[in-house]
Amino acid sequence: MAEAEKFLDLPLEEVLGDRFGRYSKYIIQERALPDARDGLKPVQRRILYAMHQEKNTHDKAYRKSAKTVGTVIGNYHPHGDTSVYDAMVRLSQTWKVRTPLVEMHGNNGSVDGDPPAAMRYTEARLSAISSELLRDIEKETVEFIPNFDDTLNEPTVLPAKFPNLLVNGSTGISAGYATEIPPHNISEVIDAVIKKIDKPTADVSDLMEHIKGPDFPTGGIIQGIDGIRKAYETGKGKIVVRGRAEIQKQRGGREQIVIDEIPFEVNKANMVKRMDELRIDRKVEGIAEVRDETDRTGLRVVIDLKKDANSEGVLNYLYKHTDLQISYNFNMVAIHDRTPKLLSLPTILDSYIEHQKEVVTRQALYDLNKAKKRAHIVEGLIKAISILDEVIATIRSSSDKQDAKQRLIQKYDFTEEQAEAIVTLQLYRLTNTDITALEKEAAELQERIAYFEKILGNERELLKVIKADLRSMKKHYNAPRLTQIEDEVEELKVDLEVTVASEDVLVSVTKDGYIKRTSLRSYAASNGEDFAIKDGDHLLRLMEINTTDNILIFTNLGKYLFIPVHKLPDIRWKDLGQYIANIVQVEKEEYIIDAIPVREFTDNRYLLFFTKNGMVKKSELKLYKAARHSKALVAINLKGDDEVVDVHVTDGSSDIFIASNRAYGLWYKEEEVNPVGQRAAGVKAITLRDDEHVVSGQVFDAEEDPSILISTQRGAVKRMRLKEFDTTSRAKRGVLMLRELKKNPHRLIDVHLVQREDDLILKTNKDETMLVHPMDLKANDRYSNGSFVIDTDDQGIVEEAWRKPDYEKPFAPQDEEESS
Repeated sequence: MAEAEKFLDLPLEEVLGDRFGRYSKYIIQERALPDARDGLKPVQRRILYAMHQEKNTHDKAYRKSAKTVGTVIGNYHPHGDTSVYDAMVRLSQTWKVRTPLVEMHGNNGSVDGDPPAAMRYTEARLSAISSELLRDIEKETVEFIPNFDDTLNEPTVLPAKFPNLLVNGSTGISAGYATEIPPHNISEVIDAVIKKIDKPTADVSDLMEHIKGPDFPTGGIIQGIDGIRKAYETGKGKIVVRGRAEIQKQRGGREQIVIDEIPFEVNKANMVKRMDELRIDRKVEGIAEVRDETDRTGLRVVIDLKKDANSEGVLNYLYKHTDLQISYNFNMVAIHDRTPKLLSLPTILDSYIEHQKEVVTRQALYDLNKAKKRAHIVEGLIKAISILDEVIATIRSSSDKQDAKQRLIQKYDFTEEQAEAIVTLQLYRLTNTDITALEKEAAELQERIAYFEKILGNERELLKVIKADLRSMKKHYNAPRLTQIEDEVEELKVDLEVTVASEDVLVSVTKDGYIKRTSLRSYAASNGEDFAIKDGDHLLRLMEINTTDNILIFTNLGKYLFIPVHKLPDIRWKDLGQYIANIVQVEKEEYIIDAIPVREFTDNRYLLFFTKNGMVKKSELKLYKAARHSKALVAINLKGDDEVVDVHVTDGSSDIFIASNRAYGLWYKEEEVNPVGQRAAGVKAITLRDDEHVVSGQVFDAEEDPSILISTQRGAVKRMRLKEFDTTSRAKRGVLMLRELKKNPHRLIDVHLVQREDDLILKTNKDETMLVHPMDLKANDRYSNGSFVIDTDDQGIVEEAWRKPDYEKPFAPQDEEESS
């Protein structure tokens, strides 16, 4: 029974919660977060204190790191030697801390992320500025507590005669808290502390007259003064940090980008590797070679550019896609009053000033007590020398030291301390000259006592001492600012030419949705023959186009796909293209109506849509410039079962010809259709009867006098001249283009406006095709039914007609302007 009572029956949640709570409290207070007063984490404080105790200071020889690590572990920090050594190494790394607190001989790592040499090889000592963190620690300036095994005492905080938290910053992750405090310039921080002492109500704007922003040991450029201000006001903020890069001209018209500073805490080797990967993967065009030329003279990364490369564009791309530019997020959390708190800049400075007040007060109190004790003894010595013969006689007649002390106290009213000093005094000190020296010392001591009492009795005097000390520190450790600060964050624009190799290619699009780009070499090798296509499919468009251009693909369901040409799969002429659904998601019943190449989304270009139910919509082309390429976007708002039948690019002043399946044709000017938004539905294009729908909407230039070519389901084709029609206005019924038959009437399959060199292909429901040369047909009036070119009994009913796609040559906006 007694055995069982040793165990407690507790719920697991309670035990876990309690233990994790204790663990969290420990790592928050005793491991991961810095103290707001001295800016040190416990392990760092213990390393510095241990080195100080061992007299391993900057004015003495270096000592093996392993010895220091052993002392730290044995006396103060019972944790792994690796963690202690890593913390010690970080305090010595000039690219991590703004003012290193430890000096190290040997390999202490590198900016490339190389590990330091083992601690048995390296040697270390405190740096000069560390002595300022520890100065006067012997004067009871800070509180001491017993170490882990109660054999020694250790400080809970260092006197920190300079504001280390801001100067060296801190980074750490604990349970529920993380901290990210950047390093600053010591001179600026000291000026800000003095300003806060002189004007306790100083706000962030006042302080930013002195502290311009972080000052990273790796230099670089900070962008975003608003982010700095926000961070100083709230403890959290975001800035952009970029390396310093310069574009230099080389012989032969080439240029190179030279980087001599990189952002804080960026691994240079990884950055260089990433840059080279961009070159190898051809993510960015124009880089010939990436070299790391860093040596003992300083950091230097060189990016050689190809001839005529867009150097600014390449540099912007590197800023955007590598660690040459990073976002730095302030998260100024520190232990303040034994509690983790998110601190603003004024709060950090106040915390430091309060700490200094306490340190200087305790120091003055210690010095005052010491001076008073000495003054008391000096007073006794002066009195003893004035009655020297009696004192000597008394001591000689005494039996021992204790008896001598008692007699002196009883006979001459000396105190215990004075009597002790007299009996331990050496004989040679009893010469006549020493009385003057003692009187001089007594006067000096009185002055010191008055000075310390003045400091302790008047806060203004106390603050004067703090300020004087800070000014001497600034004078001694002054360092120029390394990081440049720019007010605004530059928006990085990367031109397509930088990321894509400019190359003319051939793009083919089929009706069933197979699309590919083919090199001109592959096309030439096949002589344009043996094009890979599935049975029953046909080519819609064949375009010679540049990889920096875009293609807009429109579907029957009123959607469009925005596809940059360089993102199309590069496939040989003789191989089947990639199915559109593998590039961008489309619906099952969706098929391609047209593909339109676009080089520039200019202001004076429009898209014209014609729908099955007789609607027409006109929108500015520039509205269709999309940032997202992964999904289909809305091109036109369709009502009910409506579908798009045709899409065209116009200059805004074209003619429109629209035809229905019942052979009604209507001609009017494009000006009658007003431009609307991208997602709008459009307006009525033609008046339709029941069971009637639009088969085609064409756009043309009347001056070119194209022929109108209609094809019917009965295999008839008919060519008409434009003069057979009159220009009317939008939404009319139009005029009949075929003679209406009572039995098996002709119904239009499609209408095309053709020139002399165009060819038409008809396809039947039996998958038979027929090539028609329109100019072989004589021009008819509106009242005939044209010529039969297909025997429907043998070959089937005509279901589809299309113009044979031309090999479209490269286009340019200026060419379009001229042709319009």
